[in-house]
Amino acid sequence: MLENLTQRFRFCGDLDCPDWVLAEISTLAKISSVKLKLICAQVLKEHLGETIDYEKILKLTADARFESGDIKATVAVLCFILSSAAKHNVSGDNLSSELQQLGLPREHAVSLCRSYEEKQTALQETLKENSLRLSRFSSLSWRVDQTLRSSILQEVNEPIVQLNLCVKESAVSRPVSLTMSASKLRVLLTELKQALEMMNSLN
Repeated sequence: MLENLTQRFRFCGDLDCPDWVLAEISTLAKISSVKLKLICAQVLKEHLGETIDYEKILKLTADARFESGDIKATVAVLCFILSSAAKHNVSGDNLSSELQQLGLPREHAVSLCRSYEEKQTALQETLKENSLRLSRFSSLSWRVDQTLRSSILQEVNEPIVQLNLCVKESAVSRPVSLTMSASKLRVLLTELKQALEMMNSLN
């Protein structure tokens, strides 16, 4: 009988650690634990919508004589570890233990997880705010028009709903206007309610 050698990690969503992440653990170990914590702080800034200071990262990795590819790999693997741990609500202690199992020295794992714990709540809020959302409504107005006579509508006096939305995509807002019958509005509201219930069940 063959043993299942696959090890699952909570920060990876109870899946095996991706090979590329495992390969870059040794790269993280080449930096001192103090400098790794400072680099983590820069990576977290980017996740939280602030500007990452790449010049500072270059200085922090100078002693390790990192090439451009090593620096990019370091930022990428830290982005994955921090965001994935927050996404799966992994505690700092559990994350530290799992990173040590992957070969990261204890001092490095502790430093990384201190940065993670300091920003864990804010990171989770940011991920929740941005997940599965390409655009958002910045304003909404509506009115109901009563049509008394029409050559298009089958029923006279059928109410028409006018929706005026302001959709925000990145830093740009654009107006969107919709016109629908009362029956179509009921269908839309039902589908939106079902989608909201489904999203709440996943949280």
